[in-house]
Amino acid sequence: MLPSQALLPAVVFALAALQALASDTFTAAVYEHTVILPDLTNEPVSPSEALALMNKNMDVLEGAIKEAAQQGAHIIVTPEDGIYGWRFTRESIYPYLEDIPDPAVNWIPCTDPSRFGPAPVQERLSCMARNNSIYVVANIGDKKPCDSSDSKCPGDGRYQYNTDVVFDTQGKLVARYHKYNLFGETQFNYPKEAEAVTFETPFGKFGIFTCFDILFYEPAVVLVDKMQVDTVLFPTAWMNFLPFLTAIEFHSAWAMGMRVNVLAANTHNTSMEMTGSGIYAPAGARAYSYNMKTEDGHLLIAELDAHPRLSSASPPAVSWNSYALSVEKFSQNDHEFTGIIFEDPFTFTELTKPEGDLTVCQKDLCCHLRYKMAEKRDDEVYVLGAFDGLHVIEGQYYLQICSLLKCPSTNLSTCGESVEMAQTRFEMFSLSGTFGTSYVFPEVLYSGVQLAPGEFQVLTDGRLISQNTTSKPVLTVTLFGRWYEKDPPLTDWTWP
Repeated sequence: MLPSQALLPAVVFALAALQALASDTFTAAVYEHTVILPDLTNEPVSPSEALALMNKNMDVLEGAIKEAAQQGAHIIVTPEDGIYGWRFTRESIYPYLEDIPDPAVNWIPCTDPSRFGPAPVQERLSCMARNNSIYVVANIGDKKPCDSSDSKCPGDGRYQYNTDVVFDTQGKLVARYHKYNLFGETQFNYPKEAEAVTFETPFGKFGIFTCFDILFYEPAVVLVDKMQVDTVLFPTAWMNFLPFLTAIEFHSAWAMGMRVNVLAANTHNTSMEMTGSGIYAPAGARAYSYNMKTEDGHLLIAELDAHPRLSSASPPAVSWNSYALSVEKFSQNDHEFTGIIFEDPFTFTELTKPEGDLTVCQKDLCCHLRYKMAEKRDDEVYVLGAFDGLHVIEGQYYLQICSLLKCPSTNLSTCGESVEMAQTRFEMFSLSGTFGTSYVFPEVLYSGVQLAPGEFQVLTDGRLISQNTTSKPVLTVTLFGRWYEKDPPLTDWTWP
């Protein structure tokens, strides 16, 4: 038996560990970064030139990391492409890549930088985390050699991956994720299998994936449903597509629909309509930013529940088609027509009265709307739309969407096109649909591309309802459904 003096340090350590594991909240940060881009060229630059560009971006990121740490943040997420940009061919990006080992090697690049060959980017990121006692999440490029015995090995003898890395407060590499769903990124390879990357912290279980991944079952849904993560880390370079796929509305809706925290850090480039970052909880946005007016970077900091499913603020599970299947079809008016949103053919019906009940159907999806406008304006047209089908532009995935949306003009042929401003407020709305999927994401977007935190809720029977008269004019009210089981196999469209 050990003497009591010898047991004391072990007991103190165990109590401290239990106390840390019991953390109910944590402070999160995301940074939207205006990336300094390389010159457009098909020829590789020298390694020193590549590092010089990356150091310019890391200078900016380091400032944001220091500020976040000084404000008490435990973790910070930086954007996809945030260190070297995106103007690359397969050959020209190579000088920017490093060999990123499996985190199982137990490596702190800040204190042992040459263990796996030259790794100046990983060293600097590791030191940023270590020197500021904060978890740092960044997006860089990984390179891995391969040979002819591998049937998938590219002709140049190497794999190149779009990669997220996470360093803990000691600077140790604790996570590495290779992006699985690429978005026209010909400079990178697809991993052979989707990776479900998670890691534990004193403030919850984290998972990580990148940008386009959020629209697919693997790895996004797997991390939440099977791996039971509390918080998703989400570096992204998101180009906004109204009316449904602006960064802030979809990422906040995904957090609500999946009932997890999402830390979304976007790149900032107004010429490419890249903006929109946020810290999202299941009950709504805790902090967000959408800025198409200036080229400034932006740091967001907010407190989150470490285990949102256990929080009293977490919304209950929803049966998304329960109400819609139980009611008789509301009256269909004679104003149905077809319109296009992001190349998808929607069936629309016009809201011709200041209040009413409407139904519009497409295939197996019927969308029901009850509404009352504060004022029916002659110069603004709203429609109820339904889409049930396979989206085939920039990826293939099956959607079921019900949406109340404003048209850009009184010309019905414009319905579904991008619009950012509105003047009509609604005294009430209730939107539901006969969804075949349980994965539905609720969105409400106000005029000026603003979220509506606290002004709507989803009932357990699948109705998206307003809490009271909308405080701002409405752009869209949407239930965005993803029917993953109907998606074509990934190999059908990604591998050459």
